[in-house]
Amino acid sequence: MVATLDDTKRSAIGMKLADMKALQELIIENEQLFLRESTDSEISERFRKMLEDDQKNIGILDTVIVQYGIQSQPEKTVTQMIETVKKLMQASELSFYEKVFQHELLKHQQTMSGLTIHKAAQKVGADVMMAIGPLNTINFENRAHQEQLKGVLEVLGVRELTGQDADQGIWGRVQDAMAALSGVFGSAVTQGSDKSDMNIQDLIRLDHGKVNTLFTQLLATNDAQKIQEYFGQIYKDLLVHSIAEEQVVYPAVRPYYGQDNTQELYDEQAHFRVLLDEIKATNASAPEFKDKIRKLMDEVGDHIRQEESTMFATIRNNFSTEQSEQLATQFKAAKSEEQQKMAKESGMMK
Repeated sequence: MVATLDDTKRSAIGMKLADMKALQELIIENEQLFLRESTDSEISERFRKMLEDDQKNIGILDTVIVQYGIQSQPEKTVTQMIETVKKLMQASELSFYEKVFQHELLKHQQTMSGLTIHKAAQKVGADVMMAIGPLNTINFENRAHQEQLKGVLEVLGVRELTGQDADQGIWGRVQDAMAALSGVFGSAVTQGSDKSDMNIQDLIRLDHGKVNTLFTQLLATNDAQKIQEYFGQIYKDLLVHSIAEEQVVYPAVRPYYGQDNTQELYDEQAHFRVLLDEIKATNASAPEFKDKIRKLMDEVGDHIRQEESTMFATIRNNFSTEQSEQLATQFKAAKSEEQQKMAKESGMMK
């Protein structure tokens, strides 16, 4: 069995991502509840837009978790907290203002979790930064939602305390704060933020970027243990990626890409698996280990160039946006299933 990069730090990030997904599901439930309870058209419209963002963002979180490659369960304390908040939201003891106040606290928690994961990734490894890249969109939108929720709370709080409407300048201040945030985070963060999910090309590119980063990290170190760990992650990621492509992507593109071109991709990936097993049987300290890695990296590089040029062009020319996004959803599900299977087999071996 190959070593992997599932060390304590990486496992902790995996659990924090699972926490974020569980919390995201609660946030969506809350916003659906608020839409039923709100009698203010301005506030309802803001919650409607937040809900659209948050429903999209749970798909992005799924993508990040699958790209990261560590399937985890949320912490017990987070699960317990979520159950407590659910009961409070469904009960009649809290006013609408108090429920939204609790919701803003959840948004703050979600924002800080996302930012903490981003900062932790910078310390753990470049491949982690590559995998969690899409999280930036969620971090930006959660901060923007916090600014909107401050405005909502001000309106609801003044009404609850005085029975009168608050100063109408509130929403102008909210827009100014959101504009300032956009400047801080930069336009790159919000690219594609109106999409319900990434398309299949986006997901495959993420995989390609991550494995290239792992190759670079492995070749840059002379620490035998780190070499073995980086190879373990390459082994796992390439295997999962190839299985998912062969289950989902290649059968879909074959009618347009051609039998010979598609078969070439299958054959190349079959050879990757042969090389991976050869490397796995080689001592990480042996001089030939890195030579074999370079050979694998060269072959993977040729494969990547073919996919990202001719195969991607075939997808763009023959698949609608919806079909490409549906392929991405299926690809993500196939990867997740394979990752869970690997984790289960690894646990049984231990």
